[in-house]
Amino acid sequence: MNVRIAGTGSALPGKILTNAELEKLVDTSDEWITTRTGIKERRIAAEGEYTSTFAAEAGRKALEMAGVKPEEIDFIILSTVTPDFPFPSTACIVQDMLGAVNATAFDLSAACSGFIFGLSVAEKYLRSGSAQKILVIGSETLTRIVDWNDRNTCVLFGDGAGAVVLEASDGDHSLLSTHTFSNGSYWNLLYQPGSGSRNPATNSRTIDEKLLYVTMEGNEVFKHAVRAMEEASVKALESNGLLPSDIALLIPHQANRRIIDATAKRLGVAPDRLFTNLHCYGNTSSASIPIALDEANRQGVIKPDSKLLLVAFGGGFAYGSALINW
Repeated sequence: MNVRIAGTGSALPGKILTNAELEKLVDTSDEWITTRTGIKERRIAAEGEYTSTFAAEAGRKALEMAGVKPEEIDFIILSTVTPDFPFPSTACIVQDMLGAVNATAFDLSAACSGFIFGLSVAEKYLRSGSAQKILVIGSETLTRIVDWNDRNTCVLFGDGAGAVVLEASDGDHSLLSTHTFSNGSYWNLLYQPGSGSRNPATNSRTIDEKLLYVTMEGNEVFKHAVRAMEEASVKALESNGLLPSDIALLIPHQANRRIIDATAKRLGVAPDRLFTNLHCYGNTSSASIPIALDEANRQGVIKPDSKLLLVAFGGGFAYGSALINW
């Protein structure tokens, strides 16, 4: 049994925060941000907008494109590190918002690689016959866990969601394979120290020492990210007997332009086969790949029967890839 992407969707806040506006908030400049990251602007969730808000909207759009009714969905797998609440899962809230009354819903946490991990889990359900249609979503409101006085992190992140409907299929247009990896030896290079059981939000130290915000060792993360994304990409290609020249479009996690360019160069993928929207949205973590996939799909960038390579890297470290015959 094959697995195909039947529909894509994305949702973004209306509020745009440009680099020029950031210059007024923190000691930085458009030139500094652009040179080091490739980001020009990012979207910021407004009051009354949450991770579930964008997840549900992206899910609705994916369902509409797929021609699938909410009650036909067997599972909702929502990848996020910024859930509405510690519990219940945001996926359950989205299930209610969509009216997907027959779906089993749960959250998945793999940081920026969450969407790839979600695809991998969904693929197993579908290939085993345990499900026929699954909604996989990546959704984040990262701007609520960044320190707006820390120029090394606050310039990087944005909010939004992307989604796909996966369904069992006998056709050739399919998700060829997924590959997931973890290396917990480096967990403390990129993480949120506070709000968990080690540093609960009720502890005054958590507030005083700003432990609720994202912490990152940028240079170290960069080095590991390029190597890991190359490893995951090579695994996907070798598993399917393909060469980099066979890939029509590489859609990487949108974290940093230098990471993206370095990964593509090491793989031998030409710049014109890269799809990026980092400059518009910044790093939206688990939402970045499905947002980019939806944009590429709706803009007609993806051609029928073309091979797509998705690859991501994030905190954990968790990283992975997916290869698609569109």
